Amino acid sequence: MIISLNNKTVLVTGAAGFIGSFLSEELLRKFEGIHVVGIDSMNDYYEVSLKEYRLEKLEKVAREREAKGCRLSFIRGNMAEKPLIDKLFADYKPSVVVNLAAQAGVRYSIENPGVYIESNLIGFYNILEACRHSYDGGERGVEHLVYASSSSVYGNNKKVPYSTDDKVDNPISLYAATKKSDELLAHAYAKLYDIPSTGLRFFTVYGPAGRPDMAYYGFTDKLRAGQTIKIFNYGNCQRDFTYIDDIVEGVIRIMQRSPECQTGEDGLPVAPYMVYNIGNSHPENLLDFVTILQEELVDAGVLPADYDFDGHKELVPMQPGDVPITYADTEPLERDFGFRPHTPLREGLRKFVRWYKDYYKL
Repeated sequence: MIISLNNKTVLVTGAAGFIGSFLSEELLRKFEGIHVVGIDSMNDYYEVSLKEYRLEKLEKVAREREAKGCRLSFIRGNMAEKPLIDKLFADYKPSVVVNLAAQAGVRYSIENPGVYIESNLIGFYNILEACRHSYDGGERGVEHLVYASSSSVYGNNKKVPYSTDDKVDNPISLYAATKKSDELLAHAYAKLYDIPSTGLRFFTVYGPAGRPDMAYYGFTDKLRAGQTIKIFNYGNCQRDFTYIDDIVEGVIRIMQRSPECQTGEDGLPVAPYMVYNIGNSHPENLLDFVTILQEELVDAGVLPADYDFDGHKELVPMQPGDVPITYADTEPLERDFGFRPHTPLREGLRKFVRWYKDYYKL
């Protein structure tokens, strides 16, 4: 079903997060009369100041778009609090829901499993229940639920590129297990309650104002501080790096077309449910990635030309929960939406480095 986002209320969870803030900004810029309702717990998994920075940028865009009837409502709150989510749906009645709020990170899930259960499972369950009850009393309710999954669900899949048709029943981290669980929950709710749902498996998203726990950001911090960066699996890893603008473009296209609600031969709903990969479809070797990052850091003046990069690199074994390669099959995305991510890694890293220099006033 085609959905116009003009004059609609859209709920974005994780709105002060990396993807959530960029998505919310672009929705306000692109559509007239849109009301973006954002929620974020603003937790301290990484520095809250970066989340506040993103939120300030988002609020600035909202003010600039007021003349076009656009609005932003932001709520600081935890999705695991069901009464809060129920009240949010009752007050704002969103037509489209984009669930991006989650506890991210493979390695952190080994150290702190509880926060993943709270955010990724209980929080998402609360969203699903609110979507279900949005149709009560004959209300039109939620027209499309779009939610973030992850390339981590593919685990140690030997077949590349990764296809959404592949069996993904063997997660190798708790984070991956929660994301696969979200897909299963969404399918069950789509089948039982006819909730049009689309899951998005993101592949290594990067760019300006990204997450500091990601390699490109963490490497930059450590090199600036004169520390050693660790390159896992002795550099024999490949990642399908996907630039933030491509992710946002893909999400917005998908938001505007939901899976069709249909009745099966048994007289019951056929689950209006789809899953897509969003990745660059071009895995990069980690050593090549580090070389490009180094070159861009020198070119931008963040690090001096004579910096001893070799003296600040250490090749180490694979870490628990990591995989040797990620590689997205995006043919279904291109077929159904006429789009595939395309930003070259060097271009994306250059934009990140220039943002980093400006943000830290270097």
